[in-house]
Formats: sequence, structure tokens, C-alpha cells
Amino acid sequence: MRTYIRTKAKGGRYFFTVNLAERQNNDLLIANIELLREAFRITKRQHPFIIDACVILPEHLHCIWQLPDGDNDFSTRWRLIKSHFSKNITLNERLTLCTGRLILI
Repeated sequence: MRTYIRTKAKGGRYFFTVNLAERQNNDLLIANIELLREAFRITKRQHPFIIDACVILPEHLHCIWQLPDGDNDFSTRWRLIKSHFSKNITLNERLTLCTGRLILI
């Protein structure tokens, strides 16, 4: 089991890698890129943050975010992004998502 030490610097910059649990032959993220973008937009309206960089690959993504001064709650932001994305994909894709959930590492 991996143990991650996460810094919670308020107003800090954070690097994230987010993976689908089943990465092999899975293009869920790029096949639904507009839904993923919308999930980011909705979350940014509710909980502002700056995306310094973001790379979306078929089964994982990398992001660098800057949170507002006095804020270190990246967990809520990821929860909302994952939730918005998951709730808006079609039934067939939802079955894939059940076995290929997004995992924050």
C-alpha cells in the first residue's frame, strides 16, 4: 500500500496525477473530453483555482493548480470534478467508469 505525504500549504501550487483504475485500453478521458472540461469549469466556479498546466491523456491526467491565498482544499475540488464527470457520462461509459474509477495519486 502506498503512503503519500501531502502538503497542505494555503495558497500553494500543487502537482497532481489522476489515473483511471483500469488504465489498459481505456480512452475514457479523451473520449469524453468536453464532459471533463465542463466538470473543471463547474468546479472552478464553485471553488476558484488557477490551472497553471493540465495534460489529458486517454487514461490519466496531470495538472498543476494554484489555490487562492488562505485555501488548501484541493480534495473538495477533485471530489467535485470526479462527481460531475461521473454523473454525466452515458450508461455504457458508466460501466467502464465503475471498473475504471479516477484515482488521485
